[in-house]
Amino acid sequence: MAESEKQIREDVRRYYAQLAQEGSSCCGPSGCGSLYPEEQLISLADIPSLGCADPISAAHLSPGETVLDLGSGAGLDCFLAARQVGPTGRVIGVDMTDEMLERARHNAERLGLLNVEFRKGLIEALPVEDASVDAVVSNCVINLSPDKPSVFRELARVLRPGGRLVVADIVSNGELDEPFRSAENWAACVAGALRVDQYIEGLQSSGLIQASCRTHDERVFSEIPPGIPFSALITAVKPA
Repeated sequence: MAESEKQIREDVRRYYAQLAQEGSSCCGPSGCGSLYPEEQLISLADIPSLGCADPISAAHLSPGETVLDLGSGAGLDCFLAARQVGPTGRVIGVDMTDEMLERARHNAERLGLLNVEFRKGLIEALPVEDASVDAVVSNCVINLSPDKPSVFRELARVLRPGGRLVVADIVSNGELDEPFRSAENWAACVAGALRVDQYIEGLQSSGLIQASCRTHDERVFSEIPPGIPFSALITAVKPA
């Protein structure tokens, strides 16, 4: 691993460890308002969201499915998914930050959710078996990776044939403007954002199909100035 990648990963780990200790929430340039329908947050309102959109509603999860959450943080998206897949389903959260994993496991125990587990690992080298999950979700995390091709390959590896990817992330409509590319903006979910076309090409290169991207608030891309990061929902499918 290049020294610059190690430094980025350590900066990100330190940043999110601090957020876990402080109980802070918010990621990305779109603000920290509630991302989810209010009725979904019953008993979960005290768990912070570090996301930029709502991938869980967009994933249309079904009872009995196995779901993987990349960069699971304090566990909110995992808990929302666990309710939808039910007791016959399973949710796996992967995070590299010990402090976040501790909070997530505590929250799962407090909520009495037995169909959720949290594993320590990198999203570039997932501690998950080949072709073992029906859906991969993620919320404002893939942009943090310094090695996105590896992430995309891992997504294709762990999905079952016919499985789907639904992630919320920060992207851009052109090359990021210079102020957003500073090193301190990487952990804040901005500097590592891919262009929309790069994201789609990366997923396709990993073997996924039907890759698409839309703004989380239904704006058309032409309404967003080039070079400005924004929240999006990205979807793709593994060939059956």
